[in-house]
Amino acid sequence: MDILLIILSFILVCLGILGSFLPVLPGPPVSWIGLLMLHLTNIIPINWWFLGITLAVTVVVSILDYVIPALGTKTFGGSRAGMIGTSVGLIIGILVPIIPFSIVIFPFLGALIGEYINRANSGVALKAAFGSFLGFLTSTFMKFIIATIYFGLFFVKLWEYRNPVISLFTFD
Repeated sequence: MDILLIILSFILVCLGILGSFLPVLPGPPVSWIGLLMLHLTNIIPINWWFLGITLAVTVVVSILDYVIPALGTKTFGGSRAGMIGTSVGLIIGILVPIIPFSIVIFPFLGALIGEYINRANSGVALKAAFGSFLGFLTSTFMKFIIATIYFGLFFVKLWEYRNPVISLFTFD
């Protein structure tokens, strides 16, 4: 069972990093569940302080994930259409990676199109699209950093308890 939990934990922390970019996966919460699975093994003791602090960080980041893009959009005069355009552009950028940096270009184009449909003035639409895009990038970067830190913590815990972990995978 410990081997299954370690493998599942590894998959979840990897999915957490992907979830930083994909709007359908909540990155840091998935990574945190991976850390929880690792601590549910019999060979790595449950450290409630470690899990509590990482959970608190996950909750704060998850709340900020909604606040930051909204603030970026609002600060630059954007609307909900710009936010939707950013999300649609991100999905297109992920599914159609034919252009280098499409994961960055398409969200901006999506925000611009969304704002342009919502407003007649192209200058205001461009400014609002920039705000939507800036909020999106800030939020995505924050989630990516946290998920990457959790990925590193996964390996730190494995290294800390490497002898019991190695004994699981050796069949003497």
